Amino acid sequence: MTPNEIAARMTGELVDLPLGLTEAYLPSPMVQNHAAFIERLDDGTLACLWFGGTLEGKSDISIYGSTLAPGADRWSAPVQLSRDPERSEQNPVLARNGKGWQLFHTAQPAGNQDECLLRAREITLSDGKLTGGEPRTLDLPLGTFVRARFVRRTDGAWMMPVFRCISRPGQRWNGSHDTAGVAVSHDHGATWTLSEVPGSIGSVHMTIVPLGGSHMAAFYRRRQSDFVHRSQSLDGGITWSAPEPTDVPNNNSSINVVRLADGRLAMVCNPVSAATSSDRRASLYDEIEEGDDRPDATGGCSPIWGVPRAPLTLCVSTDGGRSFPTRRIIDDSPGTCLSNNSIDGRNKELSYPYLLEDPDGSLHVAYTYFRRAIKYVRLPKGWIDGDEA
Repeated sequence: MTPNEIAARMTGELVDLPLGLTEAYLPSPMVQNHAAFIERLDDGTLACLWFGGTLEGKSDISIYGSTLAPGADRWSAPVQLSRDPERSEQNPVLARNGKGWQLFHTAQPAGNQDECLLRAREITLSDGKLTGGEPRTLDLPLGTFVRARFVRRTDGAWMMPVFRCISRPGQRWNGSHDTAGVAVSHDHGATWTLSEVPGSIGSVHMTIVPLGGSHMAAFYRRRQSDFVHRSQSLDGGITWSAPEPTDVPNNNSSINVVRLADGRLAMVCNPVSAATSSDRRASLYDEIEEGDDRPDATGGCSPIWGVPRAPLTLCVSTDGGRSFPTRRIIDDSPGTCLSNNSIDGRNKELSYPYLLEDPDGSLHVAYTYFRRAIKYVRLPKGWIDGDEA
């Protein structure tokens, strides 16, 4: 589809597909929409958040949200939840504490992820509409990024999986020194401490999955565009092993992993890597770096950008995420992502997916569609095993 054809479908209306699937293109007033996060609120309403504007890294990028009430036939009109005219606000995450829901998101100047602030604000739902409170900046180092759901440690503390975009004096951030970490709060997010995952350079977008008891696994996107990596904790999230490769390729794009009610792990991702494509681009922000004469950061790992972001695939594991032999394609396209532009038709990515299991066993998936829209798909129970509705 062309960008205009996609825009015509961005009504939020649920459309039934063959095999029991349902899809919708979420409404948005912005031409670029990316980095979806989906969660179920207290009354069963689904909330989907993302960032929208003209181009990732631009100061008009803000957080938006839409809801799908139980029994509704379309997603609600979008609501703008953040408004910083100086920074690009990205990567929304919702977290529940004893008082209600909080929205966490990043805020960076241009493409300088190493200068990012991490912010939080209260979120309320009234008459199907989300409302955001005043933001506060978290007491974490500059360059701390969030993308994944929070998890409780066995001692009750919050764990916020983060990645650190490390600044190099006089050099421009390019992802070469990024590492994974866990921010921990014992007071529902009022204050934080930070610990790093050992041996994690290039391993980002840490997603923590409790496996039972004190056993947890974490999964990582890779700047090196090789394989999804995995580490584990045997003490309830207090310490973590160094990341090691799984059998799932990764293209230096986001992944999401959940534990299903039946105990299996489900990962939604693009299982392709630099070894399977020669597509490359200079950097994530090469379209907005004019006027920044600093050289790229040296040392660390060698990030690879531009590997196609498709197909969008659901991968299933029965061994705690060491391997994912079952793989089913949810959506497919050329996956071309050599440009972040959302209006010239070059971008064909299906990326940054988020996954949520429903109490009835169905799966909700939200993801970026050609950088133009956030697409929602509902997969019926049994779809991952090839069962037809």
